[in-house]
Order: sequence, then C-alpha cells, then structure tokens
Amino acid sequence: MSDIEKARDDAKGSLQTLSEEILALEKGIKDLDDQVMEATENRKSEHEEYQENLSSSKSAKDLLLQAKNRLNKFYNPKLYRPSEAEFLEVGTRGATEMSEEEVMEGAPSLAQVTLRIRREVPPPPPEAVGAYMKKSDETTGVMEMIGVLITDLDKEMTQMDVEEKDSQAEYERFVKASATKRTEDLKSLADKGGAKADVEAKVEKLRKDRKYTIAKNMAVDKYLQDLHKECDWLLSNIDVRSEAREGEIASLLQAKNVLSGADFSLVQLHRGYLLARSG
Repeated sequence: MSDIEKARDDAKGSLQTLSEEILALEKGIKDLDDQVMEATENRKSEHEEYQENLSSSKSAKDLLLQAKNRLNKFYNPKLYRPSEAEFLEVGTRGATEMSEEEVMEGAPSLAQVTLRIRREVPPPPPEAVGAYMKKSDETTGVMEMIGVLITDLDKEMTQMDVEEKDSQAEYERFVKASATKRTEDLKSLADKGGAKADVEAKVEKLRKDRKYTIAKNMAVDKYLQDLHKECDWLLSNIDVRSEAREGEIASLLQAKNVLSGADFSLVQLHRGYLLARSG
C-alpha cells in the first residue's frame, strides 16, 4: 500500500508538470502566430509606404529633370535633349514648323502637344541686354540647385531600396525561424500529450490497484480480528476445555476397561491417579 501511494503521488506530480508544460507550449504557439501575423501586417504596410514614397520621389525627379532640360534648351543648348514629340514630322515638315491651324486640323495629337510646349516656352532673351546676363547667372544657380535636388533624390531612393531589401530579408528570416520553432513546438506538444496520456493511464491503474489493495487489507484485517477473537476464547477457556478433555479421556478408558472385563474399582483408582496427577 505504501508503494502504491508513493507511485501514485509521483505520477500525479508528473501529470501536473506535463499539463503546465502543455499549456505553456500552446500559449507559446498562439503568441508566435500572433507575432508572425503582426510582422506580416507591418511588412505589408512598410512595403506599401516604400512604394508610395518611391513613386513620389521618381515623379519629383522626373519633374526636376524636365525643368532642367527645359532650362538647358535656352541657356545650354548642347545639353538639351528634345522630347519624342519634337522629332515627330507630319508630312514634309516638322511639327515645330507648322501653324497652329494646320496642327489642329489633322496633325497627330502628339504633334499638338509639341506645339503647345513650343508656345508655352518663353523665347530666349536678347543677347545685347545685360539684365538677361544676370538672369542667366540666376538660371545657372537654379540648375545647380536642381542638380543637387536630383542627387539628393537619387540618394534617398537608393537608401529606400536598401532599407526595403533589409526589412524584407529580416522579415523572411523571422518567418523562417518562427516556422522552425513552431514545428519544434508542435512536435514537443505531441510528445508531451502522449506522455500525459501514458501518465493518466498509470494513475488510473494505480487508483484501481489502491482500491483493490484497500479491500484486500480490510479482508486481512477482518480475518486477523476473527482469529484474534478465536484465540482469546481459547485462552480464556483453556482450563475448562482441559478438564473436559480429561473427563472424556477417563470416560473412554473406563468404557474400554468395562468392555475388557476389568474391575470397576480399578478404573476408579486409575481416575483418582489421573486427577492427582493433573492437580
């Protein structure tokens, strides 16, 4: 019974430990899933913000390049790059040589756009006026500033690309590590679940063994009590039983002698001898 009690206590302790470990693993897996979900949402938001910022930076750079090219057309023609529309020719003449009426009547829409650009751009300043020389200096400064802005935008876009790649790589490493840990935790959870089932079966067997042992011990105790009562009765009645037994022996001897033809008086003498001996 003592061995069963000890084994049962040990099994219950193991069962409690396994239950706590299983709860911790289940909570850890849930927390890990929540972290992966949160990281995925953050990565998605960061990527969308990156695309938006990159698109804005590219648009700003394109506008600055267009502005710089427009200034080069009048102040630094060697660096000017004509647009595709300016290379378009309609018939035997270029779009820049046609009148507005001719372009609007049948020229392609791209030529119309080119004509509008030509009309909107102010004519070059007269060479003889000194005020325009100062304006040219200002334009050169503006172009340098535009160049600095374009360089800054290129650096910013490069930095955004690097940060985006680093963030994506870090996210992928986190997801991969999380998937590995989740697989390991699920395997551990299954192992501990099996171990818990085994311990529960052991506890149930020990419960039945304990119940059987208790019943068995109770039967043994009852048998010992009955045996003790019987022994007590025998001890308390030993004298009476001994005297009765001696009387039985004497009666048997007397009967034997009578049957053998012996004198009854001899039987009496023998009985007295036995009584004196027992006294």
